[in-house]
Amino acid sequence: MVNQKYLDKAEVLIEALPYIQRFNRKIVVIKYGGSAMLDEELKRNVIKDAVLLKLVGFKPIIVHGGGKEISRWVGKVGMEPRFVNGLRVTDKDTMEIAEMVLAKVNKELVTLVESLGVQAVGVSGKDGGLLQCKKKLSKGEDIGYVGEVTKVNPKILQDLLERDFLPIVFPIGFDENFDSYNINADDAACAIAEAVNAEKLAFLSDIEGVYRDASDPSTLISELRVDEAENLISDGTVGGGMIPKLKNCIDAIEHGVNRVHILDGRIPHSLLLEIFTNKGIGTAILKDDGEKYYNEHE
Repeated sequence: MVNQKYLDKAEVLIEALPYIQRFNRKIVVIKYGGSAMLDEELKRNVIKDAVLLKLVGFKPIIVHGGGKEISRWVGKVGMEPRFVNGLRVTDKDTMEIAEMVLAKVNKELVTLVESLGVQAVGVSGKDGGLLQCKKKLSKGEDIGYVGEVTKVNPKILQDLLERDFLPIVFPIGFDENFDSYNINADDAACAIAEAVNAEKLAFLSDIEGVYRDASDPSTLISELRVDEAENLISDGTVGGGMIPKLKNCIDAIEHGVNRVHILDGRIPHSLLLEIFTNKGIGTAILKDDGEKYYNEHE
């Protein structure tokens, strides 16, 4: 008699098959941030997930932030991090630290991918004019060298994907005067996903997904259409930091991305569980006419 454990493994692989077929040779943008960047085991799991996606025929692009690491280094050199309306104030000195720290994090991720047998290339938003931006204001206030994406030139990413590399992007861009700006990683991932016509955009952060009731974990919504997501914002069901994230998701869908996923990066292999299983474990946002894979009322 075959051990049930092995039968269960086969079942999992069979469940993944239609998704592997559906997304073969399709671009998937993974925004990587939050606690999963600080915990070494979680970091390795996220990178393993991305490598597996690559090896089964997807075309992943990783876009990462590093806000907590930047704050740590700003503190190390004796500077006080300042925030206005929840956004980091980035003066020239902070900008210099941010770029150095993000480049360091970037090369660590490249090394991790390479150690798993896949070729990776780290690029900043400056390389090939990938991310062009302008100064971003916060409710009318100047918060320094914080950028808002105005234009994406995806050619460098397309060339890397074409040559079978896994691109890893950190979100430093420049403006028309070639001054450097730190760009919110969610915004950068969203802009890149739109520019490369990604099939999927996955946000890995410290949020489990979208809830109908934030105080009740059983109300996690597995799939949402754009109109439903807009209603959750307008009727006040979601608030706080979820509003800009949902707006980014809606924007990406309206600019051609097929599905956007909000995932908890603290759960090991959440990326694989969301993409390769029928129900998934986070929240997927899809076009108003998009096909729901999972019916919560079944």
